[in-house]
Amino acid sequence: MIISFDSSSPVPPFEQVRSGLATRINDRSLPVGTKLPTVRQFAADLGIAPNTVARAYRELEEAGLIETRGRAGSFVAASGDQSRRRAQQAAAKYAELTRKLGLADAEALSIVRAALDEGNG
Repeated sequence: MIISFDSSSPVPPFEQVRSGLATRINDRSLPVGTKLPTVRQFAADLGIAPNTVARAYRELEEAGLIETRGRAGSFVAASGDQSRRRAQQAAAKYAELTRKLGLADAEALSIVRAALDEGNG
């Protein structure tokens, strides 16, 4: 199984699929070029609706982590390697902004933690 799925989790199923795949792509345990299961096959494997997997795949594609090649299927995208770099660039811009605003480092980090917590709730 590519990812684990917990039907009793309060996290929506599509988010479990999306974040599970994103984590595996970003930690490189799903390397660039890896062919992902079809939406129907993955949904059957996880015991969830195909639309749930399709939504997760769409969001991963919008984020540049996977690419769909028509009938050939969905694959881990080469641009997925750039995710960490993009996050680092965003963090550098945020750090620059908070310095310009005169915020202390602890306050800037507190804002980030609150934003991350908000995204998990």
